[in-house]
Amino acid sequence: MMRYPAGMAVSAGTLTQLKLHRVVDAFGGQSEVARLLHVDRSRVSRWMHGEEPDPRNKARLETLEFVLSRLLRTMYLSTARKWLMGINAHLRNARPIDLLARDRVSEVLAALEQDELGSYA
Repeated sequence: MMRYPAGMAVSAGTLTQLKLHRVVDAFGGQSEVARLLHVDRSRVSRWMHGEEPDPRNKARLETLEFVLSRLLRTMYLSTARKWLMGINAHLRNARPIDLLARDRVSEVLAALEQDELGSYA
């Protein structure tokens, strides 16, 4: 489960790095995160070493980390990854990860809420 140390004061840059490390750990490496965010692997490597992502990529990274955190409330990590990568009937048979890449976050969150409620599409 992704957690931040209790009472830990962090700067915005540090918080972004924490989120990046959690996503990299969850997806098994920088190359996979680069693929998911549609950026070059070297860019993720630079972020891992302290470079701040541009606003658009920072938003995508934070969105991915947020959705993953929500999934991990009710699923094991392997199931959460499958949910993100799989075809989802609540999304008209689109993959949640593809919609996140197109900044269609609200649709992914709505599908997640439907899953949490046990709704069938």
